[in-house]
Amino acid sequence: MNFDFSEDQKLLKEQVARYLSDNCPIEVVRGVLESDDYYSSPVWKGLVDLGLTGTTIPEEYGGLGLGPLELCVIAEEIGRASAPVPFSSSVYLATEALKLFGTDLQKENWLPKLASGEIIGTFALPESAIEPNANNIQCSFSSNAISGVKMPIPDGSYADICITVVKNKAKGGDGVSMAIVPLDNSNVTKKSLSTLDQTRNHAELTFNKAEADLMNNSDDGWSDVQQILDIGAVLIAFEQIGGAEASLSMAKEYALDRFAFGRQIGSYQAIKHKLADMYIKIELAKSNSYFGAMMLNDNGSDLKIAAAASRVAATDAFNYAAQENIQTHGGIGFTWEANTQFYYRRSQVLGLALGSIASWKDKLVTQLEEKNIN
Repeated sequence: MNFDFSEDQKLLKEQVARYLSDNCPIEVVRGVLESDDYYSSPVWKGLVDLGLTGTTIPEEYGGLGLGPLELCVIAEEIGRASAPVPFSSSVYLATEALKLFGTDLQKENWLPKLASGEIIGTFALPESAIEPNANNIQCSFSSNAISGVKMPIPDGSYADICITVVKNKAKGGDGVSMAIVPLDNSNVTKKSLSTLDQTRNHAELTFNKAEADLMNNSDDGWSDVQQILDIGAVLIAFEQIGGAEASLSMAKEYALDRFAFGRQIGSYQAIKHKLADMYIKIELAKSNSYFGAMMLNDNGSDLKIAAAASRVAATDAFNYAAQENIQTHGGIGFTWEANTQFYYRRSQVLGLALGSIASWKDKLVTQLEEKNIN
């Protein structure tokens, strides 16, 4: 089986890399961190103008009609630039949820607006620090409105619509459903949260009988939610790989430029080992994530396993690379002026974006056990 990307996909990757290199240098990321801006509007507008917000949206809804593999290569470059934009919330999660579980009317109403960048979407699952599951969802749906609290929600302070996971007592099965909530509603209260990575906004959303539109959910609504999380896991894994490779590149460049005791510090065995270990973890993450991308593209039966493996390996690689990048820089790596901080911040936030790494390890073990038993 060929897990490599096509020439067209590689060309797309190069185009996105050029755009971000020219328009989203690390100074732009620092500018968002040191300002009150939630994200970089110019960078986001450029991505919209390139049509990337509609990558997988069908042409009939104003999108490019491409597949998940194209989205994977874009995600990798978003991560490499540590771009301060709501791409994962709006494009990976909200858009994919609408494509899979939206009614025809909902798709006609929202997908063209997401594709054109007229609106930004997000996805709301967690309600606290407790790991969400089908039994502890408290946000409720009744009489075309929802009530409850969701937090921390990525880009929740400025998103226009939110795909919200709720409990619907009128529904059969596990009672879990998804509903679309316009966030310009007066019955929605937004509270920005302070997180380690302030270049990616997170918010607490409080719904007080806020108007909501129920989506097409199966009786096993939690399985629908898990499908969205699996898609997100593979795509965010590519973001993490991009960030990990950027961390390795930064560490390598510093190790070759910095001299100590008359030698490049990269010539010392301890630094060589750090860089080699970073490379090994990144390559392992790429292998798992490429497998995840192919399962996503083919809607393969092993998607659940591939998504969990991608998530675990990429999270480990990015966390390690970001930390060792700081260590390679020595004392200067811990200062505010050093750019090493941006990848460390992003690694920590992405590592918790779809649930804890422990929960994904448990999921991977469970899926492997079921596969072996069956």
